[in-house]
Amino acid sequence: QVLATIARPLDPKATGYDFGFKLQGMGGTDARYTRWVYFGRGQSGTRFQGDVVEANVLLHTPWLTEGGIDFKAGMYTTPMGAETIDPSTNAFYSHSYIFNFGIPLKHTGALSTLHVNDMLDIYAGIDSGVNTTLVRNYGDNNGTAAFMGGVGLNFMGGDLTVLALTHIGPENPQLRSTAPNGVLSANKYNREIVDIVTIWKATKQLTLTAELNYIHDDNPNIVNASGYSANGASAYGMALYAGYAVNDSLTANARLEVFHDSKNFFVGAFPGANDFNNALVGAANGSYGVTGNRGTTYGALTLGVTYKPSLEQFKLPGTLLIRPEIRYDTALNGVKAFNQGRDTGSFTVGSDIVLTF
Repeated sequence: QVLATIARPLDPKATGYDFGFKLQGMGGTDARYTRWVYFGRGQSGTRFQGDVVEANVLLHTPWLTEGGIDFKAGMYTTPMGAETIDPSTNAFYSHSYIFNFGIPLKHTGALSTLHVNDMLDIYAGIDSGVNTTLVRNYGDNNGTAAFMGGVGLNFMGGDLTVLALTHIGPENPQLRSTAPNGVLSANKYNREIVDIVTIWKATKQLTLTAELNYIHDDNPNIVNASGYSANGASAYGMALYAGYAVNDSLTANARLEVFHDSKNFFVGAFPGANDFNNALVGAANGSYGVTGNRGTTYGALTLGVTYKPSLEQFKLPGTLLIRPEIRYDTALNGVKAFNQGRDTGSFTVGSDIVLTF
């Protein structure tokens, strides 16, 4: 797939007003999982789809504090989480359970960041919800806005950072004729998401990352993928990362994670080309989920390396990343959650090649 970006980022050293923007589009097989609600649903039947990842304007102001306030307005990727849609900024080819099921991917709205001092940033914003744009039934699956807020902490000259954010707002689809899985009065039922990412550059070679996540939906009427009641559905998880730079070209990575889905509501396979987007809309989809609602605790261990060879001999700009990995997933409480309900665990061997220029 191809990810193309045109941007003018804000100058981090700006002392007065500064302006910027970001336009980012993607085409390929990941776009079917990242598309905005209702966006491009005419692309059904194909794994290769297109997506507008970001389209926003940026403003830095010298207001209130020496560091000022940064504003972002439009369509933008979520600041929550340790992993990103852009593969070049991740340690692994595959994603964590938290990235896939515990946090938003994108928002439409406005987000402000107040730089109180060198140690503290305060985030506050309003948006249309998780993976939604504007206008109910066309770009948003309900009619109520959501809140984003939290703090960023910087210690040890930036070697230790903590980003704690929460997102609160209704996320279930409002019932309508083309959304059979929607809910009446969905606007009054909030979904609360809390995510905390701590990154410690322990040494010049070793970087440790810990992510804690909690998500809860207040709607008493929702059901999981197998049709069981998911009243008061919650999920929570933890992901631990370690990256060790062997040299300038090679980094060894490890990720250990646990994710508990209390009513089997949040985790699903979404095998069809439009299953993930249809689930957000409330339309029928072929997503595969664990039968019943006793809950499943997932565990996963991923080991891999990032090889970054020099491109100078080829006289090419940019960077090349080669990331092979081996991953083992299992249901820690013995549920047959894999291979369409036949296995309690699954091995995956994979790799990607990322060329940036």
